[in-house]
Amino acid sequence: MSKNGFINWSLQKDMDDICWLTLDRPGQSANTLSSEVLTELEVIVTQLENDPPAGLVLQSGKRGSFIVGADVKEFDEITDAEQAEAFIRQVHQLFNRIENLRFPTAVTIEGFCLGGGLELALCFDYRIARNDDRTRLGFPEVKLGIYPGFGGSARSIRQCGVMNAMPAMLAGRMLRAGAARGMGLVDELVGPHGSPRWNARRAVLKGRKSKGPGRTASLQSMGPARSFLAGQMRKQTAAKANPKHYPAPFELIDAWEKCGDDTHAMLSEEAIRVGRLITGDTSRNLRRIFALTERLKAYGKGSDFKARRVHVIGAGTMGGDIAAWCAVQGLEVTLQDRELKYIEPALKRAKKLFKKRLKTPDRVAGALSRLSADVDGKGVSQADVIIEAIFENAEAKIALFKDLEPRMKSDAVLATNTSAIPLAELAEALDQPERLIGLHFFNPVAQMPLVEVVHDTATSAEQIKAGAAFCNQINRFPLPVKSSPGFLVNRVLSPYLLQAFRLHNQEGISGEDLDLAATRFGMPMGPVELADVVGLDIGLSVLGTLGGDDARTEADLLKTYIDAGKLGKKSGEGFYRWEKGKPQKGDSTASGEQLDALAKRLLQPYFDECEAALADGIVDDADVLDAGMVFGTGFAPFRGGPLNYLASLDQDESAADSQSGDQHND
Repeated sequence: MSKNGFINWSLQKDMDDICWLTLDRPGQSANTLSSEVLTELEVIVTQLENDPPAGLVLQSGKRGSFIVGADVKEFDEITDAEQAEAFIRQVHQLFNRIENLRFPTAVTIEGFCLGGGLELALCFDYRIARNDDRTRLGFPEVKLGIYPGFGGSARSIRQCGVMNAMPAMLAGRMLRAGAARGMGLVDELVGPHGSPRWNARRAVLKGRKSKGPGRTASLQSMGPARSFLAGQMRKQTAAKANPKHYPAPFELIDAWEKCGDDTHAMLSEEAIRVGRLITGDTSRNLRRIFALTERLKAYGKGSDFKARRVHVIGAGTMGGDIAAWCAVQGLEVTLQDRELKYIEPALKRAKKLFKKRLKTPDRVAGALSRLSADVDGKGVSQADVIIEAIFENAEAKIALFKDLEPRMKSDAVLATNTSAIPLAELAEALDQPERLIGLHFFNPVAQMPLVEVVHDTATSAEQIKAGAAFCNQINRFPLPVKSSPGFLVNRVLSPYLLQAFRLHNQEGISGEDLDLAATRFGMPMGPVELADVVGLDIGLSVLGTLGGDDARTEADLLKTYIDAGKLGKKSGEGFYRWEKGKPQKGDSTASGEQLDALAKRLLQPYFDECEAALADGIVDDADVLDAGMVFGTGFAPFRGGPLNYLASLDQDESAADSQSGDQHND
């Protein structure tokens, strides 16, 4: 207990009669709005109502973090929609009381202000945010299968206007402080070395209040304009998400179309709709995926390894993009290849990535200064992590490792980005084979969040932990996998792609039908398009390693394309012709039921291989395998992972059999 008698909050009054309300959950790395936190807040609000101060300032006691949202773990304790609705209405009542306090209020925001944290901040008169690289604001709820439920949908639209608020909620994206100020979520910015506390004191003493979006924005929520805009939003959202798979954004649009000109009605709709969503299968499965991200991150938390310098050997698509991504994350990177002419294209791609990711000229310039060409390999002796990303040839890789080992620092991580070659085969020539790990990135590196941390029986446990810690450092999920042909992701993808090639080659099923069947099931991309994106040359290499004689016909098919210079997206043509980064597809000729049946045939080898990989102990357990397949292959997140999906099918069948038996007994 604090001296105020609260576990999570402290309330202190200064000489100007301003109350400073600080949230600092003990034993937690970040603040969340748990039931306990909200119960204590209700007591505090009652005290403030009964004994009003001159003003109130809300702040966080966590360095570099405000409030990251509701306590997601508690969502699983909610058993039905009515219970969820009742809880949401209780929070609405509490937040309404805060909004109606009879004295000036302000919030200071530093670090992450997300979900329920931002919804709470919107109840205060004035919001001040530190303008630095760590501060982010946003509503990520759609990623959990819901939309803002603590009043955020109504208050953000009222505060910022629908054309600012709705895209932020529908996309679930995080905003920098400056962008949040531009759209009206934040009223004042404080520089990296300024004092938000001083600014908050001034705001309270002067009774400052946030300004609304203006008359034009208000008119957009009225009558015919609202119906038209809702239709446009629905159309744009449907282009990115299937409403059957991800209902939350469409529920939000429907709620706004129904009562977007009435804040109180929007709050009521929020309670009903979010209460229904939070107990649905999509939200449960997406929360499962969220929990699995924490499971993956935990693999790297057992090591104090931290890299400053990275050396990448091989400036092709993978090597160059790995180097660029490491530079984006703030590391010093040297990129080696045989001649400068092979490195220059990678540097050009890196510059494009920096401009896209880092936005401002000074941050782009900083990243460019951290990435340098290194034909002679001088960076090897200084690197904390060395990543080999040359072509898939075991002899060439082994020769390279023999050259690298005597030049490396004793505590450096040595890694290979091989996609299929067993680790033991590559490590046998090393004096210390236990130090070699795999760091298997996926293409495109800047978009794929998973890295397989490959280990063998001889691999040092400390090296595995260091590799996982490095993945965390560069904002990638580490997935420890046992070295075996294809590891996990390629092992599962190979029979899936092989099945697609067979259905295409032997049965004449079009690529368009195969891709539509997969995306209708929930995959982000169909197998034929995926083969083009990965590269048909790489696909052929994987089939050669994993497919064996059974894949000879399909390998010959790929070789025909490759010999004609059709490598997929990177060459402009593969199974599809590519223009401006998009495949040019014809129309699908299959109907709904045909597509469902096709998806079942297409995905069966995928599911079979998942179960086989689990039985072989490639990863620790079923949960980790599900995480790997979601983040490594894009398996439909709303289904909670392939093994979770299969388990749900078994449960449905058992329930149906039970019901049928009951009816028979009757």
